[in-house]
Formats: sequence, C-alpha cells, structure tokens
Amino acid sequence: MARLTVNDRPVAIDMDSRTPLLWALRDGANLTGTKYGCGNGDCGACTVLVDGVALRSCLITLSECEGRVVTTIEGLSRDRSHPVQQAMVAEQAIQCGFCTPGIVLSAAALLARNAAPSESEIREAIPNLCRCGVYPRLVRAVERAGRIARREETISAAPAPGIP
Repeated sequence: MARLTVNDRPVAIDMDSRTPLLWALRDGANLTGTKYGCGNGDCGACTVLVDGVALRSCLITLSECEGRVVTTIEGLSRDRSHPVQQAMVAEQAIQCGFCTPGIVLSAAALLARNAAPSESEIREAIPNLCRCGVYPRLVRAVERAGRIARREETISAAPAPGIP
C-alpha cells in the first residue's frame, strides 16, 4: 500500500507498486482529470505536480511517489481561481479540453518558479501536445497568468464548477 498526499489529503492506494501514477490516480483515487494520452511521456496529457514539479504521471510509478505530494488538476484550485485557469479561459486557450489539465499544471509549475517567463521559456516549459493547436493563445494565457500572479492585472474569476 502506497501512502502519499494527493491534493492536500493523505491517501493510501492499494495497488501494485509498479503501477504508473496515472492509473493509481484515475483508478485508485477516482481522480479522472489526469488524462491518458500516449502512455510514453510524449504528449503531456497526464502531467501532474509531484512535490511542485511537473511530471508525466505515466512515467512515474506509485512506489516512486511514496511519501510525496501530488497535485492533480482537481486539487490546483477547486473554485478555478488559479491564475492559469483564469487566463486559459479569458484567452480562449481551451478547445476540446483533453490536453488542458496537463497544460495547466505545466504552466502552474513554471509560474511557481518564474512569474515572468519569456515566450521561449513558456514554450520550453510546456512541451505538451495539443491536437487543437492552441499554442499562440496558450503563450498569451501564460503571460497573462504571470501578470495576474504578479498582481499587475486582475481578471474575473472563471465560472464556478457545476451547472446552474
């Protein structure tokens, strides 16, 4: 049984220790925001934060996460108030949404260590694949999220979760 912290909660997952974190999160913890894309770390759809670092959850095993802190898209901000989430909506940088959780977490990790990244730093830190091609809007969204994080700009909150 692996013990780790997921989205600020202690979790014990009773699965084979060689299970990729992706499947432990989806099947063991019922956190389905982390998406399966390619299974070999190329696409980034499965990106989560492990101890604050953006990692491909299909490439890290449950045993490698023992005692670590994992943040999924569900735990980044329950009310969608994180600057990256707000900016992605405001800049219309979301199309089909499949790649969005991984992109948002990659961007959040970047802004946590550099709140004013250059365009090249953004492109390097977020190599996630997007079949819809939101890349120009993605760069604008991350730049805007940086301004929000630096308190140079404000933005209306994204809509609350759920259907009214």
